[in-house]
Amino acid sequence: MVSHTLLVMSISLFLCLNILLVVHAKDFNQDIDITWGDGRGNILNNGTLLNLGLDQSSGSGFQSKAEYLYGKVDMQIKLVPGNSAGTVTTFYLKSQGLTWDEIDFEFLGNVSGDPYIVHTNVYTQGKGDREQQFYLWFDPTAEFHNYSILWNPSHIVFYIDGKPIREFKNLEALGVAYPKNQAMRMYGSLWNADDWATRGGLVKTNWSQGPFVASFMNYNSENACVWSIVNGTTTTSPCSPGGSSSSSSSSSEWFSQRGMDSSSKKVLRWVQRKFMVYNYCKDKKRFSKGLPVECTAKNKNTKS
Repeated sequence: MVSHTLLVMSISLFLCLNILLVVHAKDFNQDIDITWGDGRGNILNNGTLLNLGLDQSSGSGFQSKAEYLYGKVDMQIKLVPGNSAGTVTTFYLKSQGLTWDEIDFEFLGNVSGDPYIVHTNVYTQGKGDREQQFYLWFDPTAEFHNYSILWNPSHIVFYIDGKPIREFKNLEALGVAYPKNQAMRMYGSLWNADDWATRGGLVKTNWSQGPFVASFMNYNSENACVWSIVNGTTTTSPCSPGGSSSSSSSSSEWFSQRGMDSSSKKVLRWVQRKFMVYNYCKDKKRFSKGLPVECTAKNKNTKS
């Protein structure tokens, strides 16, 4: 009798867990448009999986249907396995026009056995040159990992599996431009960049290993301010037109966040100390006339 009860409870728990997974699975068909690739990008499994393909003729890419003015967006990604040298997989936010804003995750393909490098950058008004690069401390091709961008009026934070790897603060008071006026879409792509991606372009894409595939799932933009124009007035939802959050407490928390707490700062220092491989704020040869202002400010974006 006891064993029968335990069996029934186990089956019920299994069914509940599967129902929860179905309920919470994100449908790419609702949020995403595949915009290029001539059939190399595909939404599969009832909208829960998106695959991007790359061959010698073309890569592929997608974008969010919505534009955001501030937000926290998350994507689970499984990167190109095997010898992926020369390929770049991306997940980023970007506005339109010649003076665009952009917040980048770019994953640089590797020779089999070498670690993947994640390349980050922040563009404001069309100007970037703020690269920081990190080795990933796990195999990003074996399973899906979560990559997040938090962008609010005070700072931008890059996260991997919930761990902060980079913070870019709003230092407008010191004359450093900060993205705050241009709505951005979320983009993802897989493309060939063997002129620079792997070892500075020394290692070229081995097309015999193709076609290459990167996979995406569980895109989450629930904590993002959807930008729209209604009757000539710009509004953002769930954030109010005045720039303050007007939705749930969790949304308020990310929007009003002015900096990282002590435990997050500790994790950030650990990641940067152990895995950072390039920091523009340390490149005095490149910036021979002086490092950028944000690199020398008291609240700096440098590796500590």
